[in-house]
Amino acid sequence: MIQMEEVVMSTTMIEHQALTTADRCDRCGAQAYVRITLRNGGELLFCAHHARAHEDKLKQVALHIQDDTTKVSSHV
Repeated sequence: MIQMEEVVMSTTMIEHQALTTADRCDRCGAQAYVRITLRNGGELLFCAHHARAHEDKLKQVALHIQDDTTKVSSHV
């Protein structure tokens, strides 16, 4: 008899809150426009400059990337 293994898939819901002026870049302290949700549940915040500078590496470790950089030019 072949034993069948039940596979249960779980979906993690990520609640995305809007970034505000109180959210600061973890690298330089400027206003954050990018939120990186890590696979381990952690979170990183970056200004547009530092998000672009580290984009390739961030894509490798991110579960989700919330990119609000379009708001940068709309405030100018």
